Amino acid sequence: MQPINTAPQNYIQDPAPTKGRYYVFIITYLVLLSAFGSFVNDMYIPTLPEMVKAFHCSVPTCQLGLTFGMIGLGVGEMILGPFSDRWGRKPILIIALIVFAIGAICSVWSKSIHEFIWWRLVQGLGASGGYFLARTIPADMYRGQALAKVMALVGAINGFAPASAPVIGGFVSRAVGWQGIFWILFGFSILLLILTFPFKESLPKQRRVQGHFGIAFKNYLYLMKNKNFVIHTLLKGSALGMLFAYISAAPFIIQTHYGYTQLQFGLFMGFNALFAAGGAMMALKFKPLKAGAVFAGRALFLITIGQFICLYTVHSVWVYEAWNIAMILCMGMLFTVANTLAMNEGRDYAGDASALIGFVGYVFGAIASPLVGIGNILHSTAITLIVLSFVTLIFTRMAKVLPPDLEATPQSAHATGLPKYPTPLSSRAGINK
Repeated sequence: MQPINTAPQNYIQDPAPTKGRYYVFIITYLVLLSAFGSFVNDMYIPTLPEMVKAFHCSVPTCQLGLTFGMIGLGVGEMILGPFSDRWGRKPILIIALIVFAIGAICSVWSKSIHEFIWWRLVQGLGASGGYFLARTIPADMYRGQALAKVMALVGAINGFAPASAPVIGGFVSRAVGWQGIFWILFGFSILLLILTFPFKESLPKQRRVQGHFGIAFKNYLYLMKNKNFVIHTLLKGSALGMLFAYISAAPFIIQTHYGYTQLQFGLFMGFNALFAAGGAMMALKFKPLKAGAVFAGRALFLITIGQFICLYTVHSVWVYEAWNIAMILCMGMLFTVANTLAMNEGRDYAGDASALIGFVGYVFGAIASPLVGIGNILHSTAITLIVLSFVTLIFTRMAKVLPPDLEATPQSAHATGLPKYPTPLSSRAGINK
């Protein structure tokens, strides 16, 4: 099966800005879009123990709110990716943000945990538009080292989103309860909706999918046959699974087991998240870029062994916290490298590629989140983390043997061992000449 590349070979896009007022706007906008995904999950995490009591449910049932949110994020990306390739990024963003706003408001009035969980699914579907397009838009505009710098810059600045989200969540829930968090998320979605209007469409009509709508989904099959793309995507997914395992378990370990308040828990999470930003910037120091993933994957496995021993034998929040900081630093490196290399491979189908990356990550996250709540949460967390770190190590070793050239996109398939792309559909069909 051949992929559907819609860009005419003689089409030249205007150079993407690398400085100036609009460059500052686009970076800020991308940071907010990416942060939106973090706020959707991280902001209400401090309230999980409170919600267990409020809804009179078990810990794993309450954690299904995270799981269904991630399912919505993953499924939404898979659906909206082809839509954005056909109709452009801007209209999809507008629709997705409206869907999220509806889900956020309705979750406030949930009468049961099951009703809340279903509204979390709607929230995930809506939030997916902003989250995956924060990866897609840079790939529309940049490539190679320029793409790596933008992705790392957005990733580093966005480290403050997961840093601030739990702190804000802790303050808000303490003042007005868990419902107040979703009022704030509703307001955040409205702010993004307003900022979407000055955003200039990053996918011109000349580069959009032409012909029958169903052909847009066929590119998923082609991308899944691209070995380089698949390895980098699975690397990002397994690392993201570790992050969600940590996020799901942390409120119960820090608040319930060690006895800290929601606000204190938010400060722990916020401080730790800054190390994800540090890891994102550290990744750029490695030449080639994938060497950063190899280093981080090995270090992460060794660190997780230490965390495993700690959770079974050393009952100290400060030892637990020290291992968390080291883990998150490595995760920040892996996210930047895997995101950049995967999007660089799939940039000609940026919407589809970004959707697949997100979907795979949320599959890992949706599986990992409830697992840490089974039985003794310390032991189940230790087992989940070490299994995922081993899987991550396998993917980093597989990535190590791939061609190191960041510019090895589908257009340079002869240098990577990948099949070359066929003549674009729009050129064969005589479209947009």
